[in-house]
Amino acid sequence: MTKQITLAVGFTILLASALVVSCQKDTQVETPTTASSDISSEVLAKIKDRGFSTDKAQKVDGGYVVEGDIFLNNAYLQSEVTSPTLRIAEVEQYRTWNLVSSLPREITVKVSGLGTAYVQGADLAITRYNNLGLSITFRRVTSGSADITIQGFYQGPSGGYITLGSAGFPSGGDPYPQILMNTHPYAYGSNPNVNYVGSVIQHEIGHTIGFRHTDYMNRSYSCGSGGNEGSAGVGAVHINSTPTGPDAGSWMLACSSGGNATFNANDIIALNYLY
Repeated sequence: MTKQITLAVGFTILLASALVVSCQKDTQVETPTTASSDISSEVLAKIKDRGFSTDKAQKVDGGYVVEGDIFLNNAYLQSEVTSPTLRIAEVEQYRTWNLVSSLPREITVKVSGLGTAYVQGADLAITRYNNLGLSITFRRVTSGSADITIQGFYQGPSGGYITLGSAGFPSGGDPYPQILMNTHPYAYGSNPNVNYVGSVIQHEIGHTIGFRHTDYMNRSYSCGSGGNEGSAGVGAVHINSTPTGPDAGSWMLACSSGGNATFNANDIIALNYLY
């Protein structure tokens, strides 16, 4: 059976309609997700007020997952948001509520309970960031506590989509402490490709240090459909020397063809602007 695979909503895979989802066991470790129609109007309003799309929002343990891979905890939804919006051109934009502070700074990363491909993928992502010479660097540790822990979850396709990974945004000047990677066979297969896994981890690290999807203003650019993921109206800062139109190949695009994806030239400008 032929299937078309496209990353959607921040590194989720869009499976072809020919795929029969009912033949798989849809399982989620931890807590079941709930369609946005089952989330209270008050919570949906808070999600929207903070600039996120409420489409396909899911209720999970401790908060909500929006836009496919972004975790918003309950405390965040109750807090006041004061950090700026970071804007890049008219179509491709980054959005950040909070950033990592106390720079320069080393961020430790630990892979817990996952196989070799995930460990090597984490090393690949770390190397790519460290090669940029930013004021934040990353180092993988194998014991003790870490600033970011990469762990697994098991969740099958739902509604034609399967989530590859998820993460949240910084809080209190610290990176979001957890990245979850899907171990379901439809996510990465039985023999995960290190470049593919590493590219997803690289994307999720982007969220942990404060980046939104590059094309959140117009998802149809990379996804083929959809519009604005949401805007909080808190101002914008344009980055000099970035394009004034769509920018292909960004590591934080909402949708991609998958495979080996890393930073493009404008991503590097944006990372250097922040870090």
